[in-house]
Amino acid sequence: MRGALFLLVASGSAFVAIRFAFGYERAIAIAYGLVAAMALSISGTFFWLWRARATPLALGMGFSWSGTAGVLGWWWTYRLLDRPDAMAESLALFAFVAAYFVGAVLHFQVVGRSLGRRAMLLLLPVILTLTVAISAAI
Repeated sequence: MRGALFLLVASGSAFVAIRFAFGYERAIAIAYGLVAAMALSISGTFFWLWRARATPLALGMGFSWSGTAGVLGWWWTYRLLDRPDAMAESLALFAFVAAYFVGAVLHFQVVGRSLGRRAMLLLLPVILTLTVAISAAI
């Protein structure tokens, strides 16, 4: 745990230093690019673990991380290309959101099976967050 806390403080400090060295726009572009690339790598690792049948959570985590990589990569590219109109309201972004959503549902299903809980009970967080998101957007 100490190692993780150290990495959190060190990486947070590094991002603050990058912000002061290059400004907010460049710092956030670096951060989005870094996280999108790392998420893609993590996604690949989880899909490999799923293929190797190493853990039942791997498929859900693979989808979640690939969705994260896609959404963050989308916004990173959108900013780098100076917000092109073609990307502003593109339906293609929803493919990445869907991958993330599928990963969340699969994750809760596996946790539910592992704990011997009913599937609907474990899908409650998904239903609640979807309700909150719809309510906030309306």
